[in-house]
Amino acid sequence: MTQWGVVATIKARPVDVLNFVAYHLEQGAAHIFVYLDQRTPRAQEILRHHPKVTIRHTDGAYWRTLHGRKPPKHQGRQTVNATHAYRLATEMGLDWICHIDVDEFLCPDNSVEAALEATPHAHPGLRLRPAEALASDGQEDLDPSATYCKAWMENGAGYDRRAVEMDLYPKFGGYLRGGFVSHHVGKLFLRTGLGDVSFRIHRGFLEGEEIAPIKVSPEMPICHRHIMSWRHLQRTLEFRMDKGSYRAELKPSRKSDAGGMSLYEMFSFLQETGGKQALRDFFEEMCLAREDLRHKLEAYGLLRTYHLDLETKRKRQFPDFE
Repeated sequence: MTQWGVVATIKARPVDVLNFVAYHLEQGAAHIFVYLDQRTPRAQEILRHHPKVTIRHTDGAYWRTLHGRKPPKHQGRQTVNATHAYRLATEMGLDWICHIDVDEFLCPDNSVEAALEATPHAHPGLRLRPAEALASDGQEDLDPSATYCKAWMENGAGYDRRAVEMDLYPKFGGYLRGGFVSHHVGKLFLRTGLGDVSFRIHRGFLEGEEIAPIKVSPEMPICHRHIMSWRHLQRTLEFRMDKGSYRAELKPSRKSDAGGMSLYEMFSFLQETGGKQALRDFFEEMCLAREDLRHKLEAYGLLRTYHLDLETKRKRQFPDFE
């Protein structure tokens, strides 16, 4: 039986930490490594005795012991923590470990175990493509228990990606590859026991070289709950532009000479030229599960619908949490 685990560095509410853990326990994770990037005592107390969870508050003592100092950027902290968990997973005898975030959920067509066991042994890693969740604000015709997502447009799918983008997102589609606001590279499962691995956010390295070959797994996408409402976008925008996934130094997903814009450039332009209304227009076209967008996504084979049942799973796994 294949044993797999998950690692995440988390700065979130206790309920979100427990939702993440409960969901992946019920997907069959043999072990979950949680590194708390802020004090979250309620979640830590509930999880610290769980036999399938290793949870650490990454305080000053933790960083001095593990790394000498605390990395100033959370991306650096994620890398150190994931690499640490990789070594622990190897020592525990796990076969695979995946590095994801608290807003990402493995959604295999069959099971995580089946997808891993189907990976040829020559492949030390398995890449999981994201399915970016759509917000449900004001959409009365949706199943309230479902999360609707737009899937990544794989190469060789038989259509012109640029033409599809412009059909789905006529105002903004040409600027963002695949119409994705967040990452499209995906996340990675790595086999354990490869050696002195450095586990990054989207990749893995062994002795300075990127680990390869990596098989892409379309049968196990990640539901990425990146922007779940208009309020969520407004609340997170400043942080993401300053320190997160929209920061200025990140390259655009489509090259500038092909008309692409980085997310920092996109959101800066929208705020400078149209303010809040321009941001709202972007949200409604790119991030909202409008009926017309869902129908078009479905016609292109790009609509994904997942029933994560996070609250149900959390209550089942952690009934004492209120």
